[in-house]
Amino acid sequence: MPPKGKKVTKTEDTTNSLLAQTREGETVFAVCHIYASFNNTFVHVTDLSGKETLVRITGGMQVKADRDESSPYAAMQASQQVANRCKELGVGALHIKIRAMGGNRTKSHGPGGQSALRSLARAGIKIGRIEDVTPIPTDCTRRKGSRRGRRL
Repeated sequence: MPPKGKKVTKTEDTTNSLLAQTREGETVFAVCHIYASFNNTFVHVTDLSGKETLVRITGGMQVKADRDESSPYAAMQASQQVANRCKELGVGALHIKIRAMGGNRTKSHGPGGQSALRSLARAGIKIGRIEDVTPIPTDCTRRKGSRRGRRL
């Protein structure tokens, strides 16, 4: 325990943690998890193990209206901010894991998934592997709605 009366402050510089471990001219990889539902789009960058979050920005953080959270424009704005933050941290390349709702819901991506990926590539970030990690059930629980489906 520190002595009473003295304040101990901890300062950690996380911005250069990835740069200190690399050699000159070496490309630093990270993993970008893109979750594109029909209500929102998440762009989440972690280290290669997936334990430490480097940056996470959603489409809802970029626009005011709730109906625009999943739009391609909001996804583009979110991924441009992610790309800028990755460049500050020294990350030059990303492996992409794109995901939809999955399970017993829809297996197709929302409208912001492709535009988020495209704007990451246009921002100057190198793209490594692109993988679809949507959960596909082998046998699932009963889907929402009646036997005759949702009637409009």
